[in-house]
Amino acid sequence: MRRREFISFLGSTVAWPFAAQAQQPMMPIVGLLSPRSPEDSSRLGAAFRKALNEAGYIEGQNVMVEYHWLEGQYNRLPTLMADLVRRRVAVIATPAFTAAAPVAKAATTTIPIVFGVAEDPVKLGLVASFARPGGNATGINFLATELTAKRLGLLHDLVPKAVRIAVLIQILNAGTSREIEAAFATLARDPADALFVAPDGFFSTRRVQFATLAAHHRVPVAYFLREFVEAGGLMSYGPNILDVFRQVGVYAGQILKGAKPADLPVVQSTKFEFVINGQTARLLGIEVPNALQLLADEVIE
Repeated sequence: MRRREFISFLGSTVAWPFAAQAQQPMMPIVGLLSPRSPEDSSRLGAAFRKALNEAGYIEGQNVMVEYHWLEGQYNRLPTLMADLVRRRVAVIATPAFTAAAPVAKAATTTIPIVFGVAEDPVKLGLVASFARPGGNATGINFLATELTAKRLGLLHDLVPKAVRIAVLIQILNAGTSREIEAAFATLARDPADALFVAPDGFFSTRRVQFATLAAHHRVPVAYFLREFVEAGGLMSYGPNILDVFRQVGVYAGQILKGAKPADLPVVQSTKFEFVINGQTARLLGIEVPNALQLLADEVIE
């Protein structure tokens, strides 16, 4: 082979892998935003990934997932959302993050959004209807807000002598760790018989603080997720948060396979958990009635 022919052959041989690499499509990116802390990422992320896997998408092989655990820092939402939209990710997922869904909807009308919201998504302006979302968003409504009356009733059954019940977030505002401490200090000065914690993603990142303060002030507290009870809280009634992440992952997988959000009806949670911490009840001098023990999905000891 003459020198000129060899150089030509070598050039084509070297260039071919780069040309082939350039023609390979980039992996789709799913941007997941959560109000929770990175400490929650293992099990919640696993529930989301399991659903993606069942749809045929393996993280790092044919899909990339960007996790943004905000730890209650809602002020980061606009910047993060703008960045995801600018880079035209394949799906924006906001499981159990009611505040993020309207921000995502305002940021894009084309990128698919899969939400998990505690309020009516129609009233939030996210979808036209549950059966026919009609736009670029769909997801799961986990009914945390609608369960308020049931949760309050269970608290009253557990603490029947409670007449004055304080509500944390509306009557007692708490948007930071210091404000949570201040709210409990207010309870110490103006005692309530029990405390009712309203659903909020930021509160989920401070559940150990809640349990510690509640024990210190000896106040019975009702929460909206079992994780608070696992951390030492008295009782909770609400949706299964792992199921919310799983369902958002199911829809994200379907959209990656070509489904349109407009054609995927909004799912409503059907799994709700009533959990009591027996040890905490005893420390507070509360005797859990047999009827409630039988009704509870779990009594943690």
